[in-house]
Amino acid sequence: MRTKLIDDAGVTGQKTFALIFNTGDQVMSGLKKFAQEQVLAASHFTAIGAFQDVTLGYFDWEKKDYIKIPVHEQVEVLSLVGDVTVSDGKPNIHAHVVLGKRDGSTCGGHLIEAQVRPTLEVILTESPAHLERRFDKEVGLALISLDPSIVT
Repeated sequence: MRTKLIDDAGVTGQKTFALIFNTGDQVMSGLKKFAQEQVLAASHFTAIGAFQDVTLGYFDWEKKDYIKIPVHEQVEVLSLVGDVTVSDGKPNIHAHVVLGKRDGSTCGGHLIEAQVRPTLEVILTESPAHLERRFDKEVGLALISLDPSIVT
């Protein structure tokens, strides 16, 4: 993965990065490593490109866990959106993706992992404020908490 700071707004503290993933790169671990290196805590990103091997997730409300959906074929990344927050003091990557298949059909869900082929172009914008995720027992997920004094 190659990265470049493409905008540093200075006074506002907002920065924009381009992250270019190459064939064989793992997306989620690459994003997490970048977030750790840059100490990101409130960012959002979008991306387009292609994958050769993907694991999607669908959140099963009853089980409070993700059902894994493997996609073992070349696919286009039609839309990838996500955010970076902090959970237990570490960066947390949350992303959803829509994939285009060879026959023009689509599939999508929570992005668990993906291997790039040939490229993935990510534009990530960092906010100077931090967002924290806290585990919500009722939902079964760590959700963004806007009030740091509330612990669920």
